[in-house]
Amino acid sequence: MCVKYRNSAYVNIDKTSSSGETPEMVSLVVHALLGVVVLVLIVKLNPMIFARFQTGSHVSTLEVVYYVVGVASIALGYYFNYQFVQEYSTPSSNPIWGPGSWQEFIALGYVNPAAGSASQDYTIINVILLPLFTIIDGRRRGIRHPWLFFVSSLFTSCAFAYAFYFATIERQRRHQLSDVEVTPRV
Repeated sequence: MCVKYRNSAYVNIDKTSSSGETPEMVSLVVHALLGVVVLVLIVKLNPMIFARFQTGSHVSTLEVVYYVVGVASIALGYYFNYQFVQEYSTPSSNPIWGPGSWQEFIALGYVNPAAGSASQDYTIINVILLPLFTIIDGRRRGIRHPWLFFVSSLFTSCAFAYAFYFATIERQRRHQLSDVEVTPRV
C-alpha cells in the first residue's frame, strides 16, 4: 500500500495486521484502557463522593455539563491522536521514541511559534497547575488520592481531568448539602 508519509514522501508500507487493526493503534488502545483504570480507581477510592443520592437527581446539570465537556475533549483528542499515529508511525515504530512516538508528538508541538505558544501553555497547565491545584484542593476537601486526577490527564486529556475534578467537587458539594439537616424557622 502506498501512503503519504509526513506530508512529503510516499512510502510503500502495509500497516494492517491479520486482524485488520494497525499495530500502531495498540498504543492508543492501551492508553485508553489505562485512562479507564485510573478513573475507576478515583471512583473506587472515593466511595462517599460517588455514592448515590437518596433523594433528588443523581447527577446535577452542572455535573452533566462538566462530563459532556470532558468526554468531548477526549473524543477530539483521540481523533487527532489517531490521525497523528496513522500519519507518522511506521511498522517498526515504538510509542516512546522515533516516528509516531511521544517524543515526536511533543517535538511537533513546538514546530512553529504559534504551536510552541499553545504547547508551552498546555504543558504548564497540565504538568504544573493541574497537579498543584487538584492535590492541594483535593486534600483540603478530603478527596482521597487527588494526584490521580493528574495521572488521568496523561491517558485522557488535560481538559477531561479538570472537568472530572470539577464534577467530583460539585458532587461532593451536593452530598455535603444533602447531609445538612434543615431546621424549621421559628
